[in-house]
Amino acid sequence: MNSTRESWASKLGFMLAAMGSAVGLGNIWRFSYVAGENGGGAFLILYLVSILIIGVPLLLAEVSIGRKAQSDVVGSYQKLAQGKPWFMAGFLGVLGSLLILGFYSVVAGWSMYYFWNYLNGHFFTVPEEGYGAAFEVFTTSIGQPLFWHALFMVVTIAIVLTGVKKGIELANKIFMPTLAVLLIVLAGFSLSLEGAMEGMRFLFRPDWSVLSNPSVYIAALGQAFFSLSLGVGVMMTYGSYLSAHHKLPGATIGIGLMDTFFAIISGIVIFPAVFAFNIEPDSGPVLVFITLTDIFGQMPFGGYVGILFFLSLSLAAVSSSVSLLEVPVAYLMRAASWSRKKSAVIIGFVIFLLGIGASLGMGALSGFTPIGERNIMDSMDYVASNILLPIGGLVMALFIGWYFSKKEALHAADLTDSAVGTVWYLIVKFLAPVLILVIFMNALGVL
Repeated sequence: MNSTRESWASKLGFMLAAMGSAVGLGNIWRFSYVAGENGGGAFLILYLVSILIIGVPLLLAEVSIGRKAQSDVVGSYQKLAQGKPWFMAGFLGVLGSLLILGFYSVVAGWSMYYFWNYLNGHFFTVPEEGYGAAFEVFTTSIGQPLFWHALFMVVTIAIVLTGVKKGIELANKIFMPTLAVLLIVLAGFSLSLEGAMEGMRFLFRPDWSVLSNPSVYIAALGQAFFSLSLGVGVMMTYGSYLSAHHKLPGATIGIGLMDTFFAIISGIVIFPAVFAFNIEPDSGPVLVFITLTDIFGQMPFGGYVGILFFLSLSLAAVSSSVSLLEVPVAYLMRAASWSRKKSAVIIGFVIFLLGIGASLGMGALSGFTPIGERNIMDSMDYVASNILLPIGGLVMALFIGWYFSKKEALHAADLTDSAVGTVWYLIVKFLAPVLILVIFMNALGVL
């Protein structure tokens, strides 16, 4: 069966696709407001350390499992640990990808809506009711958000059903360089604003006093973990399309570096502009859709900046959504023997239905709070990000560190006879599980 399994055309194609998965709304949207809420520069340093000590080692672990098994997230565990219950974690990954894309596609639809309204000039001037009220009217309505959610899912499905080489790899070969250029242009413009250097100082001059707050460490660990798409099976699935002659350590380090680059360059786009217009950097999730649009409305050529920014956000969202859709699609192609086209269309439709609930939860169903006082979207995010992903990452680390022998683990990761390999193995076996448990318990409110 593996003889006809799809594969990447090149190692670069895999790296760009993996970067596309990692570089999404989490880098441009989430990183900026999490950094803003946690003191800027000191958080950035902790984030970089976290990428090094937990992000890249776990990324290498996940990719190595997929490449060794040459199967989807469920099949990989079934193949490598026959008759053992490890594969249950694979089902959590499939469920996690469905939940995440269910609400992610709604937010991505918002980004496409904003891009379109900047492109047609509608948002070049401040709406009569203001950007904040316009955002609330749009997100709480029924028809418009669902239209953009549907359009976003159509784009995602179209890329995935085309295949690994001609769909996912080709799209990311176009999207990622384009995204890099767009963000660099935006960063240059942001730095040209009067008062921009205050934003740079916030991002790069650490306020060490924030390190007395334990939550900053946990936020940095969590951002590093989530920004690399760890624990949901994306990197395992993508790794399964690699052949044995593609060496993993260099590729995973490159992915970690580029993911970090995109996060930092996004901060350079956002924080100088935020400080130039005297906006608080800890504005939270509304930073992109309300705060920045207010800023664009006040700056010279702001409408054109809005076009470039929301095009960037939309490209990043598509590259991530494609990877999330590929997880259940790859599973059904193997487990149900469905074609790629059938799997992509059916799973895509299921995700669209999940997104309807997430979208209506912002307005018509806002009174329905499945978990605590969280609306439908926040509840989906909570279950996926705070429960399913950490469990998936923990099982993956335990699988490599405790089920595999050290020799098997090092061989799978292309680190045999390497001092670096021993360090990596010890991190995955001992340190990573402890840190994931800390993230997990903090998310559940235990810590």
